Amino acid sequence: MFVRRLARPLMAKVKETTGIVGLDVVPNAREVLISLYSKTLKEIQSVPEDEGYRKAVESFTRHRLQVCEEEAEWETIEKRLGCEWKPWGVPDDYECEVIENDAPVPKHIPLHRPGPLPEEFYKTMETIASGPVSEPAVTDGEKPKQVG
Repeated sequence: MFVRRLARPLMAKVKETTGIVGLDVVPNAREVLISLYSKTLKEIQSVPEDEGYRKAVESFTRHRLQVCEEEAEWETIEKRLGCEWKPWGVPDDYECEVIENDAPVPKHIPLHRPGPLPEEFYKTMETIASGPVSEPAVTDGEKPKQVG
């Protein structure tokens, strides 16, 4: 019995990586999460009760706090909270409908598009696209004419 009590922390699985470059594993993550979730629930009290944002944050945070309080193993906590879910991943067979809207944008809304480029840029691009430029021939000490 004594050996089990002493060896149990040593036999527990240790998380070695977060899977995110530059982000180290927090050894006492469960305690840190419980503290942060409790602080979040305290701070959100300053938002009016009828606000949707407060309701969403409270619901989400209470659920996560409850899981952290109920479970002791980091693997179980991650599994129940869905920490392996990658929201940026899109299935290969996913099809997205593209909706084009040609309605004019009101003047007070920025378009976030760069202005026109200088004419020199377009000339340079045309030169590059037209193929390799041959060097002008130099004869009898004449200086070659500048191209462009």
